[in-house]
This record gives sequence, C-alpha cells and structure tokens, in this order.
Amino acid sequence: MLRIEKLYKKYNKRENALDGLDMEVAKGELYGFVGPNGAGKTTTLRIITGLLKPDAGQVWLDGQKVGQDMKVRKRMIGFVPDFFGLYENLTVMEYLEFFAASYGIYQKAGTVRSHEVLELVNLQGTEECFVDELSRGMQQRLCLARALLNRPCLLVLDEPNSGLDPRTRKEFQFLLQNLQKEGYTILISSHILSELSDMCTSIGIINQGKMVLQGKIDHIMLSIDSSNPLRITVLNKVEQAVRLIRSNPQVERISVDENKIAVWFSGSREEEARLLSQLVEAQIQVVAFAREQNSLESLFFHLTDNAKGGGGV
Repeated sequence: MLRIEKLYKKYNKRENALDGLDMEVAKGELYGFVGPNGAGKTTTLRIITGLLKPDAGQVWLDGQKVGQDMKVRKRMIGFVPDFFGLYENLTVMEYLEFFAASYGIYQKAGTVRSHEVLELVNLQGTEECFVDELSRGMQQRLCLARALLNRPCLLVLDEPNSGLDPRTRKEFQFLLQNLQKEGYTILISSHILSELSDMCTSIGIINQGKMVLQGKIDHIMLSIDSSNPLRITVLNKVEQAVRLIRSNPQVERISVDENKIAVWFSGSREEEARLLSQLVEAQIQVVAFAREQNSLESLFFHLTDNAKGGGGV
C-alpha cells in the first residue's frame, strides 16, 4: 500500500532530517511508526501526505508513484494531525459537510457520507453539537471521521493520542483496530509504545533519519524473546523435573531456585510444548511455564540509546 525508497530531507544546512529512509506498509496493516524526538517521524508523515517536499527519494501509494501530485494524495490519503485546530460556530454536521464538499462530495451525498463516518467513529447524536464544545477525545474522533470522508486507501495519524486520558486512549485504540479489521490501512505515529505493541500488526523504528528495524510485531518480539530463558515453576518432584529438563538436547543451561527453574532453551515453540508435555506426563505439577518476554519499550531503548540529538523533526 505504501512504499518509500531512499527518502532524504535536510533543513537549512543541518544534517539530514531523513537520511535515505526506506519504509513499507502492506495493505490492511495497522503500522506503528516510532522513534525518539528529532528522529524524523513528523517529517516523514508530512512528505507522505504532500505537506512537505523531499530533497530526494520516492513515495508509492497502492503501486502508484505519487511525486508531488496532490490530487492523488487527496484521493488516497486521510490525515489526522496531532492538533485539531479551531472551528468556532460550526456544528459537527456543518464541519463534516464542509470537508465533504472539499472532496467533491456535495449536498445530499455529503450529508449521507457525514452520517456514515459519524457512525464509524461512534459519534452518532452529536450532529447539532458545536465542534469547539466537544471534549478533546470527541474532537479527535471527529477529526478521524473527517479523514474517512473520502474512503482513503491509507489513514495517516500523527500522535493522535496526545493529551488524551488513559480511558479515551483505549477507546481510540479499539476504534483503530476495528477500522483495520474493516480493511483500512493505517499508519500511526505515537510515543505510547505499550499501546502500539497491543494494537499494531507491524512496527517501524526510526532513528536519526534512518529505519533501524521494521516488520511484523509478533515476529520481532518472538525473535528477541527467543534468547530469553523459559521460566518454569513446579509444585513437586523438583529434582526429577531438573533431570528431565537437563536431558533435553535443546537445553543450553539451567538455573534452579527452590521450585523455580530458569531454562536457556534454543528450541522452537513446538519443542517448548513437547517439553511441557513431558513434564506433565511425568506427573510433575507445573504451575508456570513461559518464555521471559521483552517489551517494545526495551527494544526501542536498545535500538535508539546511541542517539545524540538527531537531525529530524
């Protein structure tokens, strides 16, 4: 759906804000885009949406090279910025009908589509409310509704949860997941790493204008967790459990603390399952059996801890 190749951007005579950035978002993904302040996230999103011109590099949308053609972007992208803006004296319906008209959706068709997107973001019943009287969370959902008016191929959200309370952030997260399930491709930039790890299907980590890691989030977390030990807790037959575990050819080393056993195990998930079955078949009461896990936050710090300021915005 979205492909970026060798994207460069420099501000004045500073070092590159983007330094040959490559990035790919597959159709139907909910893609989390993260990086430290100054890494180049917002610059990238502005280039994708056509708000900023790159110094070099290419952007493709749905297989189409877009260049600086704003008509293509207007048709294919829905953008939710981090700041909603002020729209005094406009009701919710007037606000949506105004933007529908800017997409060429006029009169009755604009009204119908406005009602449809309000339903998509769970804002039914607010049609006659004034925009500036809505809560921050409702305004953000309205901004998302506006971005959906043109039925975009790609939704781009820049820090949409900024300033929202935890409950409202969780509701917005569920809303994005539902849109992804309905077939929307979503690119979201955020600093709230725990939420991205819960909702995203893929992740991209940018540092100093370069992509340092991207891929399916499950695959990424599995690859870094595989070097961590299995944590096994048993209620009986500790010595027998230790002997059985040691006999497994995939076990590299083992550590025992009373009934808690740490096992450095190089086998696959299927081999982990077989080891658990062997313990159970030996009538050993296993109450905990899990690979110690890392978090997206720990991975982020590991990949970006060498940053020294960065050159992007």
